[in-house]
Amino acid sequence: MARIVKIVNLKISQILQLKTPEKHMRYALALDLVDDAQRIAEYEKAHEKIWPEVRDHLLNNGVLGMEIYRLGTRLFMVMEVDPAVYSAQAMAQASASNPAIVRWETLMWTYQVPTPWTPAGQKWVAMQRIFDLASQA
Repeated sequence: MARIVKIVNLKISQILQLKTPEKHMRYALALDLVDDAQRIAEYEKAHEKIWPEVRDHLLNNGVLGMEIYRLGTRLFMVMEVDPAVYSAQAMAQASASNPAIVRWETLMWTYQVPTPWTPAGQKWVAMQRIFDLASQA
């Protein structure tokens, strides 16, 4: 259960934050999948239509948009949030106390593995931005 609490319990300073034109915050995160074609297919199938409780949990915690991309076993998530509502710590606490989210995250961990650079006890980790076209002007 302690592992579930740390799923979204990321320090704001550890997460790549990008300002969007609408003044929202964008987070870029990475995670790996188990290297098994059948399990990867199951993971993707689970994300075709996530559980309503998961969708509601994300929206209620200030997540305005979320996309996950895959290349091989590497996942890349872009999460856009309303900074007036979103708090990684509050979302972690809400996740830990929501039985549906605990079940979802427990299921997702059967498909996921930390990246080689993931600190112990964490799941999705921040990626470092190395280029920004807007800063090139």
